[in-house]
Amino acid sequence: MTTPTTKRAATVANLVLALTAIAAPAVAQAGKVKQVELGLYGVFTKFDNSNLGLDDKFGAGGRLSYFLTRTLSIEASGDFTETQTLANSETVRATRMAGTIFAHAPIFGSTAFYVGAGYEQTFYRSSQEFNDGGIHLIVGPRLPVGGRAAFRLEGRATYVPSSNAPGASGGSFNIGASIGLSVYAFGGPPRDADGDGVGNVDDNCPDTPRGADVDTVGCPNDSDNDSVLDGIDECPATPVGADVNDAGCPSDDDLDTVYNGIDICPDTPAGALADENGCPPDSDSDSVFDGIDQCPDTPMGADVNALGCPSDEDSDLVYDGIDQCAGTPPGMAVDAMGCAAPVDSDMDGVFDTLDECPNTPPGSIVDARGCLPDSDTDLDGVADRLDRCPSTPPGTTVDNVGCPVLFVVDEVTQETQPLILQGVNFAIGRSILTEASYAVLNVVAMSLLANPDVSIQIGGHTDATGSLSTNMSLSLGRAEAVRAYLARQGVPLGQMETRGYGPDRPIATNATVDGRSLNRRVELTRIN
Repeated sequence: MTTPTTKRAATVANLVLALTAIAAPAVAQAGKVKQVELGLYGVFTKFDNSNLGLDDKFGAGGRLSYFLTRTLSIEASGDFTETQTLANSETVRATRMAGTIFAHAPIFGSTAFYVGAGYEQTFYRSSQEFNDGGIHLIVGPRLPVGGRAAFRLEGRATYVPSSNAPGASGGSFNIGASIGLSVYAFGGPPRDADGDGVGNVDDNCPDTPRGADVDTVGCPNDSDNDSVLDGIDECPATPVGADVNDAGCPSDDDLDTVYNGIDICPDTPAGALADENGCPPDSDSDSVFDGIDQCPDTPMGADVNALGCPSDEDSDLVYDGIDQCAGTPPGMAVDAMGCAAPVDSDMDGVFDTLDECPNTPPGSIVDARGCLPDSDTDLDGVADRLDRCPSTPPGTTVDNVGCPVLFVVDEVTQETQPLILQGVNFAIGRSILTEASYAVLNVVAMSLLANPDVSIQIGGHTDATGSLSTNMSLSLGRAEAVRAYLARQGVPLGQMETRGYGPDRPIATNATVDGRSLNRRVELTRIN
Protein backbone atom coordinates (compact mmCIF):
# COMPACT_ATOMS: atom_id res chain seq x y z
CA MET A 1 0.00 0.00 0.00
CA THR A 2 1.36 3.38 -0.98
CA THR A 3 1.35 5.93 1.84
CA PRO A 4 1.86 9.73 1.66
CA THR A 5 5.27 9.30 3.24
CA THR A 6 6.25 6.72 0.57
CA LYS A 7 5.15 9.09 -2.17
CA ARG A 8 7.18 11.93 -0.69
CA ALA A 9 10.27 9.68 -0.43
CA ALA A 10 9.91 8.74 -4.10
CA THR A 11 9.54 12.38 -5.04
CA VAL A 12 12.73 13.27 -3.10
CA ALA A 13 14.60 10.40 -4.80
CA ASN A 14 13.56 11.67 -8.23
CA LEU A 15 14.64 15.21 -7.37
CA VAL A 16 18.00 13.94 -6.09
CA LEU A 17 18.58 12.13 -9.39
CA ALA A 18 17.66 15.27 -11.32
CA LEU A 19 20.03 17.41 -9.25
CA THR A 20 22.82 14.87 -9.86
CA ALA A 21 22.27 15.00 -13.61
CA ILE A 22 22.34 18.79 -13.61
CA ALA A 23 25.44 19.09 -11.41
CA ALA A 24 27.59 16.28 -12.87
CA PRO A 25 29.05 18.14 -15.92
CA ALA A 26 30.24 21.11 -13.87
CA VAL A 27 33.61 21.49 -12.20
CA ALA A 28 33.62 20.65 -8.47
CA GLN A 29 33.24 23.86 -6.54
CA ALA A 30 31.62 22.83 -3.24
CA GLY A 31 32.63 25.01 -0.32
CA LYS A 32 33.80 28.27 -1.91
CA VAL A 33 33.38 31.87 -0.80
CA LYS A 34 30.06 33.53 -1.75
CA GLN A 35 28.62 30.20 -2.90
CA VAL A 36 24.94 29.26 -2.67
CA GLU A 37 23.97 25.66 -1.83
CA LEU A 38 20.59 24.17 -2.74
CA GLY A 39 19.84 20.65 -1.51
CA LEU A 40 17.28 17.95 -0.85
CA TYR A 41 17.56 15.26 1.78
CA GLY A 42 15.81 12.32 3.39
CA VAL A 43 15.63 12.30 7.17
CA PHE A 44 14.94 9.72 9.86
CA THR A 45 13.84 11.04 13.26
CA LYS A 46 13.74 9.20 16.56
CA PHE A 47 11.25 11.17 18.65
CA ASP A 48 11.39 11.47 22.41
CA ASN A 49 8.90 8.72 23.35
CA SER A 50 8.51 9.74 26.98
CA ASN A 51 7.13 13.24 26.39
CA LEU A 52 6.06 13.21 22.73
CA GLY A 53 4.92 9.60 22.40
CA LEU A 54 5.51 9.54 18.62
CA ASP A 55 6.70 6.68 16.41
CA ASP A 56 10.14 6.92 14.72
CA LYS A 57 9.66 7.72 11.01
CA PHE A 58 11.31 8.82 7.76
CA GLY A 59 10.70 12.19 6.19
CA ALA A 60 12.09 14.57 3.54
CA GLY A 61 13.24 18.13 3.37
CA GLY A 62 15.30 20.80 1.66
CA ARG A 63 18.01 23.32 2.52
CA LEU A 64 19.38 26.64 1.28
CA SER A 65 22.89 27.72 2.37
CA TYR A 66 25.26 30.59 1.77
CA PHE A 67 29.07 30.41 2.31
CA LEU A 68 30.41 33.47 4.07
CA THR A 69 33.92 32.04 3.79
CA ARG A 70 35.35 28.70 2.72
CA THR A 71 34.94 27.44 6.28
CA LEU A 72 31.81 29.28 7.49
CA SER A 73 28.25 29.11 6.13
CA ILE A 74 24.67 29.83 7.23
CA GLU A 75 21.71 27.61 6.33
CA ALA A 76 17.93 27.62 6.36
CA SER A 77 16.27 24.18 6.19
CA GLY A 78 12.87 22.61 6.45
CA ASP A 79 11.57 19.02 6.43
CA PHE A 80 8.28 17.13 6.83
CA THR A 81 7.67 13.80 8.59
CA GLU A 82 4.33 11.98 8.92
CA THR A 83 4.27 9.83 12.07
CA GLN A 84 1.80 8.30 14.54
CA THR A 85 1.11 8.46 18.24
CA LEU A 86 2.23 5.36 20.11
CA ALA A 87 -0.91 5.38 22.23
CA ASN A 88 -3.67 5.24 19.60
CA SER A 89 -1.87 5.39 16.19
CA GLU A 90 -3.30 8.81 15.43
CA THR A 91 -1.57 10.43 12.45
CA VAL A 92 0.64 13.37 13.33
CA ARG A 93 2.27 15.65 10.74
CA ALA A 94 5.56 17.16 11.99
CA THR A 95 6.95 20.14 10.04
CA ARG A 96 10.38 21.43 11.14
CA MET A 97 11.94 24.81 10.20
CA ALA A 98 15.49 25.58 11.27
CA GLY A 99 18.35 28.06 10.98
CA THR A 100 21.95 26.85 11.44
CA ILE A 101 25.46 28.25 11.28
CA PHE A 102 28.13 25.76 10.14
CA ALA A 103 31.90 25.55 10.52
CA HIS A 104 33.62 23.47 7.81
CA ALA A 105 37.03 21.77 8.09
CA PRO A 106 38.29 20.96 4.57
CA ILE A 107 40.09 17.62 4.41
CA PHE A 108 41.16 17.51 0.76
CA GLY A 109 39.66 19.10 -2.35
CA SER A 110 35.96 19.76 -1.71
CA THR A 111 35.70 17.03 0.93
CA ALA A 112 35.05 18.49 4.36
CA PHE A 113 33.81 17.64 7.85
CA TYR A 114 31.36 20.11 9.32
CA VAL A 115 29.62 20.89 12.58
CA GLY A 116 26.67 23.21 13.04
CA ALA A 117 24.48 24.66 15.75
CA GLY A 118 21.20 26.51 15.50
CA TYR A 119 17.55 26.96 16.41
CA GLU A 120 14.54 25.06 15.09
CA GLN A 121 10.75 25.24 15.41
CA THR A 122 8.64 22.10 14.88
CA PHE A 123 4.89 22.30 14.14
CA TYR A 124 2.89 19.19 15.16
CA ARG A 125 -0.55 18.88 13.50
CA SER A 126 -3.20 16.27 14.41
CA SER A 127 -6.40 16.36 16.48
CA GLN A 128 -4.32 18.42 18.88
CA GLU A 129 -1.94 21.05 17.51
CA PHE A 130 1.19 22.39 19.26
CA ASN A 131 4.62 23.86 18.48
CA ASP A 132 8.01 23.08 20.07
CA GLY A 133 11.11 25.29 19.79
CA GLY A 134 14.63 24.20 20.71
CA ILE A 135 18.28 24.15 19.85
CA HIS A 136 20.09 21.57 17.75
CA LEU A 137 23.59 20.29 16.98
CA ILE A 138 24.50 18.82 13.55
CA VAL A 139 27.67 16.97 12.51
CA GLY A 140 28.72 15.13 9.35
CA PRO A 141 30.90 14.94 6.22
CA ARG A 142 30.48 16.62 2.82
CA LEU A 143 31.49 14.31 -0.05
CA PRO A 144 31.92 15.82 -3.56
CA VAL A 145 30.14 14.17 -6.48
CA GLY A 146 31.36 14.76 -10.03
CA GLY A 147 30.92 18.50 -10.35
CA ARG A 148 29.05 21.23 -8.51
CA ALA A 149 27.44 18.66 -6.26
CA ALA A 150 28.08 16.87 -2.98
CA PHE A 151 26.46 14.29 -0.73
CA ARG A 152 25.83 15.29 2.87
CA LEU A 153 25.54 12.65 5.60
CA GLU A 154 24.73 14.02 9.01
CA GLY A 155 23.54 13.28 12.51
CA ARG A 156 21.26 15.66 14.35
CA ALA A 157 20.31 16.11 18.02
CA THR A 158 17.54 18.49 19.12
CA TYR A 159 16.83 19.62 22.65
CA VAL A 160 13.54 21.31 23.58
CA PRO A 161 13.75 22.81 27.10
CA SER A 162 9.97 22.73 27.66
CA SER A 163 7.75 20.73 25.32
CA ASN A 164 4.17 21.85 24.57
CA ALA A 165 3.00 18.29 23.78
CA PRO A 166 -0.18 17.16 25.57
CA GLY A 167 0.76 15.48 28.82
CA ALA A 168 4.45 16.52 28.57
CA SER A 169 6.08 17.02 31.95
CA GLY A 170 9.25 18.78 30.82
CA GLY A 171 11.59 19.02 27.86
CA SER A 172 12.15 16.60 24.98
CA PHE A 173 15.23 15.25 23.19
CA ASN A 174 14.99 14.08 19.56
CA ILE A 175 17.81 12.54 17.50
CA GLY A 176 17.99 11.77 13.82
CA ALA A 177 20.08 11.23 10.69
CA SER A 178 19.80 12.45 7.14
CA ILE A 179 21.32 11.89 3.72
CA GLY A 180 20.99 14.33 0.88
CA LEU A 181 22.39 15.79 -2.31
CA SER A 182 23.27 19.46 -2.75
CA VAL A 183 24.23 21.51 -5.77
CA TYR A 184 26.31 24.70 -5.65
CA ALA A 185 26.05 27.89 -7.63
CA PHE A 186 27.96 31.15 -7.84
CA GLY A 187 31.09 31.68 -5.76
CA GLY A 188 34.29 29.75 -6.50
CA PRO A 189 37.46 31.18 -7.94
CA PRO A 190 37.25 34.31 -10.13
CA ARG A 191 38.01 34.12 -13.86
CA ASP A 192 41.71 34.06 -14.68
CA ALA A 193 42.31 34.87 -18.37
CA ASP A 194 46.10 34.45 -18.31
CA GLY A 195 46.03 31.36 -16.08
CA ASP A 196 48.45 32.76 -13.50
CA GLY A 197 46.32 31.91 -10.46
CA VAL A 198 45.22 35.53 -9.88
CA GLY A 199 41.66 36.36 -10.89
CA ASN A 200 41.03 38.98 -13.54
CA VAL A 201 39.55 41.40 -11.00
CA ASP A 202 42.76 41.46 -8.92
CA ASP A 203 45.26 40.92 -11.76
CA ASN A 204 47.35 44.07 -12.43
CA CYS A 205 49.19 42.27 -15.23
CA PRO A 206 46.46 40.43 -17.18
CA ASP A 207 48.71 39.34 -20.08
CA THR A 208 51.33 37.38 -18.12
CA PRO A 209 52.86 34.60 -20.30
CA ARG A 210 51.90 31.04 -19.37
CA GLY A 211 54.27 29.45 -16.85
CA ALA A 212 55.63 32.68 -15.37
CA ASP A 213 55.66 33.06 -11.58
CA VAL A 214 53.58 36.02 -10.33
CA ASP A 215 53.10 37.99 -7.12
CA THR A 216 49.83 38.55 -5.27
CA VAL A 217 48.60 41.06 -7.85
CA GLY A 218 49.40 38.84 -10.83
CA CYS A 219 52.59 40.51 -11.99
CA PRO A 220 55.65 38.43 -12.99
CA ASN A 221 59.18 38.74 -11.61
CA ASP A 222 62.56 38.69 -13.32
CA SER A 223 65.04 38.05 -10.49
CA ASP A 224 68.17 38.08 -12.66
CA ASN A 225 67.02 40.99 -14.90
CA ASP A 226 67.62 39.07 -18.15
CA SER A 227 64.15 39.85 -19.62
CA VAL A 228 63.05 36.20 -19.22
CA LEU A 229 60.45 35.91 -16.46
CA ASP A 230 60.83 33.67 -13.40
CA GLY A 231 59.05 30.38 -13.91
CA ILE A 232 59.94 30.43 -17.63
CA ASP A 233 63.62 31.17 -16.97
CA GLU A 234 65.56 27.87 -16.99
CA CYS A 235 68.69 29.67 -15.74
CA PRO A 236 67.33 31.97 -12.99
CA ALA A 237 70.73 33.12 -11.67
CA THR A 238 72.22 34.55 -14.88
CA PRO A 239 74.75 37.35 -14.17
CA VAL A 240 73.57 40.88 -15.02
CA GLY A 241 74.52 41.89 -18.56
CA ALA A 242 74.90 38.39 -20.02
CA ASP A 243 73.17 37.61 -23.33
CA VAL A 244 70.48 34.90 -22.95
CA ASN A 245 68.30 32.75 -25.21
CA ASP A 246 64.52 32.39 -25.06
CA ALA A 247 64.86 30.02 -22.10
CA GLY A 248 66.88 32.61 -20.14
CA CYS A 249 70.20 30.73 -20.41
CA PRO A 250 73.49 32.50 -21.28
CA SER A 251 75.97 31.53 -24.02
CA ASP A 252 79.78 31.46 -24.08
CA ASP A 253 81.01 31.35 -27.68
CA ASP A 254 84.73 31.32 -26.85
CA LEU A 255 84.30 28.80 -23.97
CA ASP A 256 86.31 30.88 -21.49
CA THR A 257 83.59 30.59 -18.76
CA VAL A 258 82.73 34.29 -19.14
CA TYR A 259 79.31 34.73 -20.77
CA ASN A 260 78.62 36.65 -23.97
CA GLY A 261 77.52 40.19 -23.18
CA ILE A 262 79.87 40.35 -20.17
CA ASP A 263 82.91 39.08 -22.08
CA ILE A 264 85.06 42.09 -23.03
CA CYS A 265 87.35 39.80 -25.07
CA PRO A 266 84.84 37.54 -26.89
CA ASP A 267 87.46 35.93 -29.18
CA THR A 268 89.77 34.45 -26.55
CA PRO A 269 91.70 31.52 -28.15
CA ALA A 270 90.75 28.03 -27.03
CA GLY A 271 92.79 26.90 -24.04
CA ALA A 272 93.77 30.37 -22.85
CA LEU A 273 92.96 31.39 -19.29
CA ALA A 274 90.66 34.39 -18.82
CA ASP A 275 90.09 36.93 -16.05
CA GLU A 276 86.68 38.03 -14.73
CA ASN A 277 86.21 40.22 -17.84
CA GLY A 278 86.93 37.33 -20.21
CA CYS A 279 90.35 38.65 -21.23
CA PRO A 280 93.45 36.41 -21.30
CA PRO A 281 96.56 37.44 -19.31
CA ASP A 282 100.17 37.10 -20.51
CA SER A 283 102.24 36.89 -17.33
CA ASP A 284 105.66 36.78 -18.98
CA SER A 285 104.77 39.35 -21.70
CA ASP A 286 105.85 37.07 -24.55
CA SER A 287 102.60 37.55 -26.54
CA VAL A 288 101.50 33.96 -25.83
CA PHE A 289 98.53 33.86 -23.46
CA ASP A 290 98.62 32.03 -20.14
CA GLY A 291 97.02 28.61 -20.48
CA ILE A 292 98.51 28.21 -23.97
CA ASP A 293 102.00 29.25 -22.87
CA GLN A 294 103.97 26.07 -22.07
CA CYS A 295 106.94 28.12 -20.83
CA PRO A 296 105.24 30.72 -18.60
CA ASP A 297 108.47 32.11 -17.08
CA THR A 298 110.27 33.14 -20.26
CA PRO A 299 112.67 36.07 -19.60
CA MET A 300 111.51 39.37 -21.08
CA GLY A 301 112.88 40.00 -24.54
CA ALA A 302 113.42 36.38 -25.52
CA ASP A 303 112.06 35.17 -28.87
CA VAL A 304 109.39 32.45 -28.43
CA ASN A 305 107.51 29.97 -30.61
CA ALA A 306 103.72 29.54 -30.81
CA LEU A 307 103.75 27.65 -27.51
CA GLY A 308 105.57 30.48 -25.72
CA CYS A 309 108.91 28.65 -25.41
CA PRO A 310 112.24 30.40 -26.20
CA SER A 311 114.96 29.18 -28.56
CA ASP A 312 118.76 29.15 -28.23
CA GLU A 313 120.26 28.54 -31.68
CA ASP A 314 123.92 28.77 -30.57
CA SER A 315 123.30 26.69 -27.41
CA ASP A 316 125.11 29.16 -25.13
CA LEU A 317 122.25 29.16 -22.58
CA VAL A 318 121.33 32.74 -23.49
CA TYR A 319 117.99 32.83 -25.32
CA ASP A 320 117.60 34.28 -28.80
CA GLY A 321 116.31 37.81 -28.57
CA ILE A 322 118.39 38.41 -25.41
CA ASP A 323 121.61 37.03 -26.94
CA GLN A 324 123.59 40.02 -28.23
CA CYS A 325 126.26 37.78 -29.73
CA ALA A 326 124.34 35.24 -31.79
CA GLY A 327 126.42 32.48 -33.36
CA THR A 328 128.82 31.98 -30.44
CA PRO A 329 131.03 28.90 -31.16
CA PRO A 330 129.99 25.76 -29.27
CA GLY A 331 131.52 25.41 -25.81
CA MET A 332 132.60 29.02 -25.47
CA ALA A 333 131.87 30.60 -22.09
CA VAL A 334 129.60 33.61 -22.43
CA ASP A 335 128.28 36.37 -20.22
CA ALA A 336 124.63 37.21 -19.50
CA MET A 337 124.37 38.91 -22.90
CA GLY A 338 125.59 35.82 -24.74
CA CYS A 339 128.98 37.29 -25.55
CA ALA A 340 132.39 35.75 -24.86
CA ALA A 341 133.27 35.90 -21.13
CA PRO A 342 136.63 37.21 -19.90
CA VAL A 343 139.46 34.58 -19.96
CA ASP A 344 142.09 33.86 -17.29
CA SER A 345 144.64 31.74 -19.10
CA ASP A 346 147.06 31.25 -16.19
CA MET A 347 144.25 30.70 -13.73
CA ASP A 348 145.62 33.30 -11.32
CA GLY A 349 142.32 35.06 -10.76
CA VAL A 350 143.19 37.98 -13.03
CA PHE A 351 141.63 38.10 -16.46
CA ASP A 352 144.02 38.17 -19.37
CA THR A 353 142.90 41.69 -20.31
CA LEU A 354 144.19 42.96 -16.92
CA ASP A 355 146.98 40.47 -16.22
CA GLU A 356 150.40 42.15 -16.46
CA CYS A 357 152.03 38.77 -15.75
CA PRO A 358 150.08 36.39 -17.99
CA ASN A 359 152.33 33.36 -17.48
CA THR A 360 152.31 33.10 -13.70
CA PRO A 361 152.98 29.47 -12.62
CA PRO A 362 149.84 27.58 -11.67
CA GLY A 363 148.89 28.09 -8.03
CA SER A 364 150.95 31.21 -7.59
CA ILE A 365 149.64 33.99 -5.39
CA VAL A 366 149.52 37.15 -7.46
CA ASP A 367 148.58 40.75 -6.89
CA ALA A 368 145.88 42.73 -8.61
CA ARG A 369 148.14 42.99 -11.71
CA GLY A 370 148.43 39.21 -11.89
CA CYS A 371 152.06 39.25 -10.72
CA LEU A 372 153.81 37.47 -7.84
CA PRO A 373 153.82 39.71 -4.71
CA ASP A 374 156.81 40.37 -2.63
CA SER A 375 154.78 40.37 0.60
CA ASP A 376 151.18 41.64 1.01
CA THR A 377 150.46 42.99 -2.41
CA ASP A 378 146.75 43.69 -1.85
CA LEU A 379 147.44 45.26 1.56
CA ASP A 380 144.68 43.29 3.20
CA GLY A 381 146.78 42.28 6.19
CA VAL A 382 147.27 38.70 5.02
CA ALA A 383 150.67 37.70 3.63
CA ASP A 384 150.72 36.73 -0.01
CA ARG A 385 151.91 33.22 0.76
CA LEU A 386 148.82 32.70 3.00
CA ASP A 387 146.43 34.84 1.01
CA ARG A 388 143.87 32.71 -0.84
CA CYS A 389 142.46 35.88 -2.36
CA PRO A 390 145.64 37.85 -3.13
CA SER A 391 143.95 40.52 -5.24
CA THR A 392 141.34 41.76 -2.78
CA PRO A 393 140.39 45.38 -3.59
CA PRO A 394 141.80 47.96 -1.15
CA GLY A 395 139.68 48.54 1.92
CA THR A 396 137.88 45.17 1.67
CA THR A 397 137.27 43.42 4.99
CA VAL A 398 138.83 39.98 4.73
CA ASP A 399 138.94 36.81 6.81
CA ASN A 400 142.05 35.02 8.10
CA VAL A 401 142.90 33.66 4.66
CA GLY A 402 142.63 37.06 2.96
CA CYS A 403 139.24 36.54 1.29
CA PRO A 404 136.39 39.06 1.43
CA VAL A 405 133.96 38.68 4.31
CA LEU A 406 130.51 38.60 2.70
CA PHE A 407 128.31 38.08 5.72
CA VAL A 408 128.38 39.82 9.10
CA VAL A 409 126.89 38.19 12.22
CA ASP A 410 124.80 40.50 14.41
CA GLU A 411 126.38 40.64 17.88
CA VAL A 412 123.00 40.80 19.63
CA THR A 413 120.81 38.33 17.67
CA GLN A 414 123.70 36.18 16.38
CA GLU A 415 121.90 36.16 13.02
CA THR A 416 123.79 36.37 9.75
CA GLN A 417 122.89 39.60 7.94
CA PRO A 418 122.16 39.60 4.18
CA LEU A 419 124.58 41.45 1.88
CA ILE A 420 123.31 44.10 -0.53
CA LEU A 421 125.55 44.14 -3.59
CA GLN A 422 126.28 47.85 -3.85
CA GLY A 423 127.46 48.77 -7.34
CA VAL A 424 125.80 45.83 -9.11
CA ASN A 425 123.54 47.42 -11.72
CA PHE A 426 121.64 46.41 -14.84
CA ALA A 427 120.46 47.88 -18.11
CA ILE A 428 117.17 49.77 -17.59
CA GLY A 429 114.21 47.37 -17.55
CA ARG A 430 116.45 44.39 -18.42
CA SER A 431 118.45 41.68 -16.71
CA ILE A 432 121.78 42.53 -18.40
CA LEU A 433 124.65 43.42 -16.03
CA THR A 434 126.58 46.61 -16.59
CA GLU A 435 130.33 46.24 -16.94
CA ALA A 436 130.81 48.28 -13.79
CA SER A 437 129.15 45.44 -11.86
CA TYR A 438 131.90 42.92 -12.69
CA ALA A 439 134.38 44.24 -10.14
CA VAL A 440 131.90 43.78 -7.27
CA LEU A 441 130.92 40.32 -8.45
CA ASN A 442 134.57 39.30 -8.85
CA VAL A 443 135.04 39.93 -5.12
CA VAL A 444 131.97 37.83 -4.33
CA ALA A 445 133.21 35.01 -6.56
CA MET A 446 136.62 35.19 -4.90
CA SER A 447 135.06 34.73 -1.45
CA LEU A 448 132.77 31.90 -2.50
CA LEU A 449 135.59 30.02 -4.20
CA ALA A 450 137.65 30.36 -1.04
CA ASN A 451 134.73 29.12 1.10
CA PRO A 452 133.13 26.21 -0.79
CA ASP A 453 131.12 25.23 2.31
CA VAL A 454 129.10 28.47 2.13
CA SER A 455 125.82 28.27 0.18
CA ILE A 456 123.96 31.42 -0.80
CA GLN A 457 120.65 32.62 -2.16
CA ILE A 458 120.82 35.39 -4.76
CA GLY A 459 117.66 37.48 -4.37
CA GLY A 460 116.51 39.98 -7.00
CA HIS A 461 114.36 42.97 -5.91
CA THR A 462 112.61 45.76 -7.84
CA ASP A 463 110.70 48.91 -7.02
CA ALA A 464 106.89 49.04 -7.39
CA THR A 465 106.90 50.75 -10.78
CA GLY A 466 105.21 48.68 -13.50
CA SER A 467 103.09 45.53 -13.30
CA LEU A 468 103.65 42.89 -10.66
CA SER A 469 104.17 40.12 -13.22
CA THR A 470 106.82 42.15 -15.09
CA ASN A 471 108.65 43.00 -11.84
CA MET A 472 108.60 39.38 -10.67
CA SER A 473 110.02 38.20 -13.97
CA LEU A 474 112.62 41.01 -14.05
CA SER A 475 113.79 40.39 -10.46
CA LEU A 476 114.29 36.67 -11.13
CA GLY A 477 116.09 37.41 -14.41
CA ARG A 478 118.54 39.73 -12.65
CA ALA A 479 119.22 37.16 -9.92
CA GLU A 480 119.87 34.59 -12.65
CA ALA A 481 122.25 36.98 -14.41
CA VAL A 482 124.32 37.37 -11.21
CA ARG A 483 124.38 33.60 -10.72
CA ALA A 484 125.48 33.06 -14.32
CA TYR A 485 128.31 35.58 -13.95
CA LEU A 486 129.53 33.99 -10.69
CA ALA A 487 129.37 30.58 -12.34
CA ARG A 488 131.59 31.83 -15.13
CA GLN A 489 134.07 32.88 -12.47
CA GLY A 490 134.15 29.27 -11.31
CA VAL A 491 131.64 29.24 -8.46
CA PRO A 492 129.80 25.88 -8.55
CA LEU A 493 126.11 26.19 -9.48
CA GLY A 494 125.21 23.94 -6.57
CA GLN A 495 126.63 26.56 -4.18
CA MET A 496 124.03 29.12 -5.36
CA GLU A 497 120.27 29.38 -5.75
CA THR A 498 118.15 32.27 -7.08
CA ARG A 499 114.88 33.92 -6.13
CA GLY A 500 112.92 36.80 -7.63
CA TYR A 501 110.99 38.85 -5.05
CA GLY A 502 109.81 41.68 -7.31
CA PRO A 503 108.56 44.65 -5.24
CA ASP A 504 107.41 42.49 -2.30
CA ARG A 505 110.33 43.32 0.08
CA PRO A 506 111.07 47.06 -0.11
CA ILE A 507 113.70 48.59 2.19
CA ALA A 508 112.64 52.17 1.45
CA THR A 509 109.59 54.07 0.25
CA ASN A 510 108.55 53.70 -3.39
CA ALA A 511 107.15 57.23 -3.33
CA THR A 512 110.53 58.91 -4.06
CA VAL A 513 113.23 58.50 -6.68
CA ASP A 514 115.86 57.76 -4.01
CA GLY A 515 113.62 55.22 -2.30
CA ARG A 516 112.92 53.38 -5.53
CA SER A 517 116.63 53.34 -6.32
CA LEU A 518 117.35 51.64 -2.97
CA ASN A 519 114.63 49.08 -3.57
CA ARG A 520 116.21 48.04 -6.90
CA ARG A 521 118.94 45.74 -5.58
CA VAL A 522 120.47 42.28 -5.46
CA GLU A 523 120.93 40.69 -2.03
CA LEU A 524 123.00 37.69 -1.00
CA THR A 525 121.74 35.58 1.89
CA ARG A 526 123.64 32.73 3.48
CA ILE A 527 121.38 29.67 3.60
CA ASN A 528 123.52 27.19 5.56
